[in-house]
Amino acid sequence: MAKLVCGCGYLGKRVALLWKQAGHEVFAVTRSSRRADELMQVGIRPVVGDLTDGIVLPETASLDTVLFAVGYDQSADRTIHEVYVHGLRSALNALPDSLQRFIYISSTGVYGQTAGELVDEESPCDPSRAGGIACLAAERLLSQHRLSSRGIVLRLAGLYGPGRIPKLDSLRAGASLAVSSSGYLNLIHIDDAARVVLAAEARAPLPSCYVVSDGCPAKRRDFYHEAARLLGSPPPRFEEPAAGTSAYARATSSKRLVTTRLQRDLAVTLQYPTFREGLAAIVGSR
Repeated sequence: MAKLVCGCGYLGKRVALLWKQAGHEVFAVTRSSRRADELMQVGIRPVVGDLTDGIVLPETASLDTVLFAVGYDQSADRTIHEVYVHGLRSALNALPDSLQRFIYISSTGVYGQTAGELVDEESPCDPSRAGGIACLAAERLLSQHRLSSRGIVLRLAGLYGPGRIPKLDSLRAGASLAVSSSGYLNLIHIDDAARVVLAAEARAPLPSCYVVSDGCPAKRRDFYHEAARLLGSPPPRFEEPAAGTSAYARATSSKRLVTTRLQRDLAVTLQYPTFREGLAAIVGSR
């Protein structure tokens, strides 16, 4: 069967390659001709175009699953609402009624809790940041579309993995971090996130929504102290971010994600059950 990835980036490319390894024909939407060449080299068939402008998707009767994992490029001449919501509408409207599953990668930024509350799929959504607001609007668009009955929403915690450890250069240099030492981080290693996507495609009831994290919320200070230890760097020094900055907005978010539904329905055994195993594997491979 054929698969389509909209947003073949950090997560999307990993999922595309897993599908390719399993013997599926895989298409991926990209705005860049250079990126299209890179995808072709690994056996992924590119569809060049911009979802926010409307796009013609490949005509294949065997297309059964779409992964929408579009990230926001701050250098683009589009707002985050245009990319996440208008882009999603464009993709949905181009798809056939025969589609079996549409997997939308959302964010736990749709929640607005700030006091370390326990949060699951039924918790109220009241996002304060632009990304969370756009993700929630996109979720609601999907819920009202003709393909809503095929929809799976995955609300991902913070992705980390090779090439993506926050503040890594500052930790190496022993520089102070513009990060609050208090509050909780909720994380999922990129490889485990990709495996969750495949498990959702295979086993999730339709429609459905899942909070996706390793289920082990970590204090921010603990994460950065462990990263510094593994790097052989001095213990981190923290500076409270300035009010009104994006770092300050992130610092005021503090919740503890509960993954009971994910564990019950998808039964994914995580390769990196906490950030400690994940960081050790990443730093050890450098």
